[in-house]
Amino acid sequence: MKKIILTGGGTAGHVTPNLALLPELQSRGYSIRYIGSKTGIEKDLITQAGIPYHEISSGKLRRYFSLQNFTDPFRVLAGYGQALKILKREQPDVIFSKGGFVAVPVVLAAKTLHIPTIIHESDMTPGLANKLCIPSACKVCCNFPETLTYLPAEKAVLTGSPIRRELMSGDRLAGLNFTGLSSGKPTLLIIGGSMGSVKVNAAVRSILPRLLETFQVIHLCGKGNVDETINHSGYVQYEYIGAELKDLFALADVVISRAGANAICELLALHKPALLIPLSAAASRGDQILNAKSFAKQGFSSLLEEEDITDEALLNCVNEVYVNRRNYIEAMENSQQSDAVEIICGLLDEACDR
Repeated sequence: MKKIILTGGGTAGHVTPNLALLPELQSRGYSIRYIGSKTGIEKDLITQAGIPYHEISSGKLRRYFSLQNFTDPFRVLAGYGQALKILKREQPDVIFSKGGFVAVPVVLAAKTLHIPTIIHESDMTPGLANKLCIPSACKVCCNFPETLTYLPAEKAVLTGSPIRRELMSGDRLAGLNFTGLSSGKPTLLIIGGSMGSVKVNAAVRSILPRLLETFQVIHLCGKGNVDETINHSGYVQYEYIGAELKDLFALADVVISRAGANAICELLALHKPALLIPLSAAASRGDQILNAKSFAKQGFSSLLEEEDITDEALLNCVNEVYVNRRNYIEAMENSQQSDAVEIICGLLDEACDR
């Protein structure tokens, strides 16, 4: 039996593509293990999937000054030693990394032990963690054609993002039953990412009464961000949604979302008209802005940058997407979707056979 170790963490975007690969990997006969951090979101998500989970220390490599910059390198070194020990014990045939800083020591340890590694870059330009991992990888998968110019030609493979197949099997009636909403109004789904978004949450709640004139609203607002003081008919809010997410997508007519690459690739696969509000350049390296601009250019979604949010702008953008939803759906239906799960698993098979 072939054995694979998956790694990646820090946000759900570094974990859900790994989860999307699980059914196909299992059908191909892989024994699967996971290496992640001790406290990251990946631990809960992976253990809930029934995959053996190994913890290592994890630091963060920051571009800005922080006192933790002086201590985190030691955590990375500790993680490297722990990863070496795990890999020597488990003896995997191949590693697949979805990125995040916890993956760096795993990929470096795999190189030391001559274990082939395939990594995946979701955003248009590689993040710092993946930049450190690329020299140690045999293949680098990516979502956007533009990304190929940033990668070594002999390693780059345009695959798209692995999409959880269960998302394609959502049931609208099940979504209505779960939320307690009615079928009489169109549904607006707001997704702020696994950690939520304070700015998006505040902007939506600022115009909530006006949104509820047209829509019923499902708000996935992130851990600790539920506002118990809000009690409007037609509005439901959750910190995080698991298995029921597929049914909420089936129920949604329009989506407001951040522009993380995995999230928008899921919207594309599901043909969901969306207003993308990317994380600002002031709070990130600007990757979400590039992602959102690419999707807007292709006609898949509308774009409202965080700095341009006003009550009127947000309301107008949501209404525009809903009114013109058929145009967005047609553009997504006409897009060339790659079967990322099949392509990536094929690359993993090839790596094991070398």
